[in-house]
Amino acid sequence: MQHEAAHHWRTSSYSNDIGQCVEVALTPEAVGIRDTKDRSGGTLAVHPRAWAGFVNRLKTGEYDRG
Repeated sequence: MQHEAAHHWRTSSYSNDIGQCVEVALTPEAVGIRDTKDRSGGTLAVHPRAWAGFVNRLKTGEYDRG
């Protein structure tokens, strides 16, 4: 994701007050993901379809531990 400063980074409403979460920035071409504790530490960028699949699996409980 080029020009990261131009993107609007969002933190989950489920995040806690001590910064134990990630932030995401959505664009039509990619979804940027970064650590709230180390914002300058790098960004992971994934295709929007991959992000949507990940979020869907979270919502359906596919990643829940048995």
